[in-house]
Amino acid sequence: MKVVCVGGGPAGLYFSILMKRQDPSHDITVHERNPAGSTYGWGVTYWAGLIEKLHVHDTESARTIGEHSVRWSDGVAHVGGVRTVHHGDEGFGISRRTLLDILAERARALGVRVEFESEITDLAQLPDADLVVAGDGVNSALREQHAAHFGPAAAPGRNVYSWLGTTKVFDSFTFAFVDTPHGWIWCYGYGFDADRSTFIVECSPATWAGLGLDRATEAEGLAVLEALFAEPLEGHRLIGREHADGTAQWLTFRTLTNRAWSHGRLVLLGDAAHTTHYSIGAGTTLALEDAIALADALRGSGPGSGGPGSSGPGGAAELPSALARYERERRAALLSVQSAARYSAQWYENLPRYLGLPPRQMFALLGQRHSPLLPHLPPRLYYRLDQLAGRLGPLRTLKRWLGPRLARTVHARRAIPASRQPMAEQPAEVSRAD
Repeated sequence: MKVVCVGGGPAGLYFSILMKRQDPSHDITVHERNPAGSTYGWGVTYWAGLIEKLHVHDTESARTIGEHSVRWSDGVAHVGGVRTVHHGDEGFGISRRTLLDILAERARALGVRVEFESEITDLAQLPDADLVVAGDGVNSALREQHAAHFGPAAAPGRNVYSWLGTTKVFDSFTFAFVDTPHGWIWCYGYGFDADRSTFIVECSPATWAGLGLDRATEAEGLAVLEALFAEPLEGHRLIGREHADGTAQWLTFRTLTNRAWSHGRLVLLGDAAHTTHYSIGAGTTLALEDAIALADALRGSGPGSGGPGSSGPGGAAELPSALARYERERRAALLSVQSAARYSAQWYENLPRYLGLPPRQMFALLGQRHSPLLPHLPPRLYYRLDQLAGRLGPLRTLKRWLGPRLARTVHARRAIPASRQPMAEQPAEVSRAD
């Protein structure tokens, strides 16, 4: 097959690696519009389950990723001057730039052409490709070219956030919640190399405006945030990504869904197909799992193989079947992750509901924020039931049974009014299959 991956992010690069490992005769090119070494974001997170999957599919890249990752085993929360620790939350962080460099180097070693400063915005630019993989992110140009078919819909969240870095190296996944005269503001911090950490700040639009962050320059905004989060930062500085006009970058997260994931020889991958709220730390994992699933669906492809993309009899008919299988499998796999992301985002949007609890109870419910049952019970009652459920098997079973059923009932009630909204305004529900 002649395969073109548009977008040199983790999904496109890893997919190119897997396809070359399956069949070195595949002709594969990755086009990345930005220069080599440039990327957005700071560090990314993943959990042990991902590195185990990567070892199964390409041991060499998995080993290198593991060697360049940092590990933590605790979660720490700062609330009202009280520091609370929860043990056993093992996770990993790695610089996004390092991750991309590892994957690009591995892809080139296998014979993939990786072309930087090469922008593809129109399928007509790739007339000879058997398969075009749109891994060009949430604002995918190739997807938008065929928007009527793919049916993208973006549902914005309520809160605003800023993705920053810091010279403070957190040895645990760290949360801090600060009460201000204008409302609560909070951060998530995690290390990704020996010298730096990611530092994400989030708050409501009212708090953002009340603190003057909506009109502050990057430097002014960082100074305000450094003062607010002096306790977890311990004197370290924050690092931003200044715009050309000196303004700070504050965003509202958009949950993206698509009605379809493929169109002829074009298929969506990673953020071009779906997004999940950053608070569950699954974006990179989902992108790499998409790449694994797509490569598996296309296994045995190529001219003369009789598989997807074959130039022989039946080959052209089999590519849509393989892409449909990829979409079906990933939609099913994403259901629980999408639900967790939706409830996690809502937990933070309703943060004052939980901040009246003692810090240890609040941190416990922070860990339970993915639960569909939590929004429908008083927090103190949920906490007591959760503590009992940990000791009583039948109650734990009831909790697991009741939560998803309550969630389905709530979503069913929302379905009728949601269907009357214009597509771009529909809430991103499980049907999106981020």
